[in-house]
Amino acid sequence: MKAIIFGINGQDGYYLNELLKQEGIDVIGVSRREGDWIVGDVGNLVLVEQLIQKHQPKFIFHLAANSTTWHDVIYENHNSIVTGTINILDSVLKYSKTSKVFISGSGLQFKNTGKPINESAPFEGNDAYSVSRIQSVYTARYYKTLGLKVYIGYFFNHDSPLRTERHVNQKIIAGLKRIVRGSKEKIQLRNIEVEKEFTFAGDTVAAIWLLVNNDIDYELVIGSGKAYSIKDWLIICFNYYNLDWEKHVEISAEFKSDYSILVSDPTKLLRLGWKQTENFEGLAKMMIEHEH
Repeated sequence: MKAIIFGINGQDGYYLNELLKQEGIDVIGVSRREGDWIVGDVGNLVLVEQLIQKHQPKFIFHLAANSTTWHDVIYENHNSIVTGTINILDSVLKYSKTSKVFISGSGLQFKNTGKPINESAPFEGNDAYSVSRIQSVYTARYYKTLGLKVYIGYFFNHDSPLRTERHVNQKIIAGLKRIVRGSKEKIQLRNIEVEKEFTFAGDTVAAIWLLVNNDIDYELVIGSGKAYSIKDWLIICFNYYNLDWEKHVEISAEFKSDYSILVSDPTKLLRLGWKQTENFEGLAKMMIEHEH
């Protein structure tokens, strides 16, 4: 049995690859970056068609994207997210109609009223990233009407030791480790009262696997439903070293966040039997103790 992962180089691709190998599945990985996989772009129709026609995979996972809301990458994300979705689904329609296809979405593409978000919440494209995600979902729904098995998982914030310092959780931990080693720096942060989820990426991909192996729910929010503030993260990480975070952090008062809280309502996911293996404290410890 085969699976293709587009975007295998990312955090989610890594953990999904590990899970699929444990399930005895032969994984074909694709990424634009050099590595132990096929170097290619999901926006390249010829490549996508060739791979799907050749391998006839049981599963296809579309995880490729630049996970930022910056307008600067609007064309890059349209290519990866929207064009990539069309390339995959049209190739499946032509050459491998029995393949199960997973398309990744985001909690950011929903209208956020501050309440837990579930699958029935309306979409709202407030940034370039969300616009691409919304278009990708409508594309997936269309191909589902043509008889394809297409699954959509809306990711809420999830982390692991594989995150880069571009993400605030890892930025805090990397800065903290340098401070412990003697650095006099101040970690520069913005609004630390913002609340979001801190789910372990390994648990997130376990939810993907549950989703594509059921035939009841085809769209699910994927998250813990538990929100913590950036300040909570600071406290737990600095407490690990018995340090006072307030002495080592500078807050910018000028920045205004896009939201005050972003949290899921994972009721449907929990009905499938999904459970967390790592909680908030466990994730912090894992990321702190990981050696890059």
